[in-house]
Amino acid sequence: METSEYALLLGQRLRAIRTQQGLSLHGVEEKSQGRWKAVVVGSYERGDRAVTVQRLSELADFYGVPVSELLPGGGGAPGTEAAPRVVIDLEKLAAVPDEQAAPVARYAAMIQSRRGDYNGKVLSIRQDDLRSLSMLYDASPGLLAEQLISWGVLSTEVRRVIDAD
Repeated sequence: METSEYALLLGQRLRAIRTQQGLSLHGVEEKSQGRWKAVVVGSYERGDRAVTVQRLSELADFYGVPVSELLPGGGGAPGTEAAPRVVIDLEKLAAVPDEQAAPVARYAAMIQSRRGDYNGKVLSIRQDDLRSLSMLYDASPGLLAEQLISWGVLSTEVRRVIDAD
């Protein structure tokens, strides 16, 4: 693959992650308090400017995704279906009584704080996070997932993640 082609593919991945998070280029600059300038991120996305490994790692941290998700072809091996993400619906979680949802709410708040991600609507977590949460509830990951599905906090798609484990 030619360098300029790779830069364009990398830029497409960067733009896709940014837009999935509902951020404009100026939104990135605002959310990062000026650390990430809109013009710089835009030039990375267009492939006009080379991004160093260090800056790419920092941008991945800012977006709250693994670096591999930013790299072209990094979302999994070709021809394999990506595992569904574990996505917590924060709005529905807020409607669940505190005595039931407190551990999940605290865990989600901690992740949001570490990521600086306060969109308040959804939060993507790793499958390992679901396992950790299940220990707090003294339940299997599958049982906890079913409880969260019944509350409307998780999509039924998460069953594929649990079943594949």
